[in-house]
Amino acid sequence: MTDALAAFGRDGPIVVLSHFDADGLSAAAVLVRALRQAGWNSEPLVIGKTGSPWEVETRDRIAALKPAGLIVADLGTRSEPVLPGCPTLVVDHHDPTGEPQDAVTISGNGLDPEPTTALLAWWAAHALAEQPDLLWLAAIGLIGDMADGLGFPELEEAQARWGKTTLRDATSLINAPRRTALADAGPALRLLLTVDGPKRITKGDDADALALHAAKAEVRAAMDEGKRAAPLVMGDVALIGLNSPCQIHPLVAQQWRGRLKDKIVIAANRGYRPGWVHFAARSASGRDLISFLAEHRPDGADGRYGNGHAQATGGALPIAVWNAFIADLGLPQAQVKA
Repeated sequence: MTDALAAFGRDGPIVVLSHFDADGLSAAAVLVRALRQAGWNSEPLVIGKTGSPWEVETRDRIAALKPAGLIVADLGTRSEPVLPGCPTLVVDHHDPTGEPQDAVTISGNGLDPEPTTALLAWWAAHALAEQPDLLWLAAIGLIGDMADGLGFPELEEAQARWGKTTLRDATSLINAPRRTALADAGPALRLLLTVDGPKRITKGDDADALALHAAKAEVRAAMDEGKRAAPLVMGDVALIGLNSPCQIHPLVAQQWRGRLKDKIVIAANRGYRPGWVHFAARSASGRDLISFLAEHRPDGADGRYGNGHAQATGGALPIAVWNAFIADLGLPQAQVKA
């Protein structure tokens, strides 16, 4: 991180662009809080429900802040720059699809155990100063992406200080808003940027804390409906069709992964975004799902397709492209009407 800071100027904010799940939001909170404590001007910016760091709209949002530097956290690693000409630090743990040009990269991919982005951010923030009071944020990222966080003494230390159940409950609440139909991560991010521990999230009664509880209830109701969908099996693939405005497809895929251990489970949600099918792929078989999706990549798929991890990936496809993709997998009956 020291190399990146040396390239950042002081004539504008350091913009921290992140994903809107628990790991991405916690990573952003660690970095923004550590930078601000060290005297830097830093502003968070979140990629939402359908955005991409490499879209023109995102570049315009970043450029409007006139950044002196950019940190891209938990959004993948590609060769093309997010904001050309802006000094950039990439912090990520997903399978890379390229080597970022003119950027410093901190990657956890390939390490064993593999650290999440929030933990990488906490380690990197030590270049500014020791960050013991921000360790709970790294723990939320670990729990959000790995559940048990085995192999990381940082999680054990955080659980001893803040409580295992409290951290898990806080992670569940932080993750909830991004799965709702509105997908507004604002309340979660504001809490992560300001509170002094996870209990202020789980026991808080301010508007942002209450919004997290309402979001969790909305997602729970959507999941209760999604659980009723039966899988359609063909060969190695088990498809679960969904029609929900909530982002329940990763949760449904993970649930069926444990029940269909020899299958590639694909939960496909045609209701998440009009005109598109968003899907999550999971498997307990050990199959490399990124390679599987690459083998079946349809014409018209863009950067939203087949990223993430070998055992947890997915994508988003326009309906016509989805229909071609699913027919190629031998499931034409799962095509969606436009």
